[in-house]
Amino acid sequence: MSTPLWDPQQYLRHADHRTRPFHDLLARVPEPPAAPAPRVADLGCGAGNATVLLAHRWPRARITGYDNSPQMLERARTHAGPLLDFAEADATTWVPAEPFDVIVSNALLQWVPGHTARFPAWLDALTPGGTFALQVPGNFDQPSHVLMRELATSPRWRDRLHGVLRHADAVPAPTAYLDALTGPGITADVWETTYLHLLHGQDPVLDWVKGTGLRPVLTVLDDDPEARDAFLAEYRDLLRTAYPAGPHGTVFPFRRVFAVAHKENS
Repeated sequence: MSTPLWDPQQYLRHADHRTRPFHDLLARVPEPPAAPAPRVADLGCGAGNATVLLAHRWPRARITGYDNSPQMLERARTHAGPLLDFAEADATTWVPAEPFDVIVSNALLQWVPGHTARFPAWLDALTPGGTFALQVPGNFDQPSHVLMRELATSPRWRDRLHGVLRHADAVPAPTAYLDALTGPGITADVWETTYLHLLHGQDPVLDWVKGTGLRPVLTVLDDDPEARDAFLAEYRDLLRTAYPAGPHGTVFPFRRVFAVAHKENS
């Protein structure tokens, strides 16, 4: 899988829909033991727009947003303040250097192969009474991703795009998260929700995935605008059939998986 180049402006075009699951996740995070001034990590902070919501929840918290995209971090740092900072980190290797009362990860871990193996180090870093909360998309079996993968492996594109995209197993089943997060001194709550996003404008599903799932393809084809536009045209036509516009807009079903793990007080 290619390491994608991110476009914060494109990503934020659907920020209202993308942020809704984070609100739902944050609503299930209990008050940490150090409230109202906890130490908080946002792993995979992206453009920082969701990290700001953590500062709204805990105005006195010391919060660090971590990401490995220079483009995203540049945008995120426009939100920095006395108690809110941003740092470069890769979730595939990140080990907390200090205890945290809350660690959150919003729509990141689908990019990290085998990410459940990282959980023990993150849970160990929680203070007693602390919480690790995550949200990941669970729509890799939906037309938006299936058609993308099928097109990338078609005769026209497979030589250039073989192995670029994630497979349907990028996100484990909810039961796998429950198993990975439940253990001595740790209780977990796992659930899933399918949102019916009503999108507007021309080819809105294509516009959505150009900010996220399609980034590896756009990165590989970045130096060949003719090929990039040809791929987008083929993929656009497939999406128009899979997600037809209706009288009120285009319905884009989007399943997401949530997990909140809570460490007992010692």
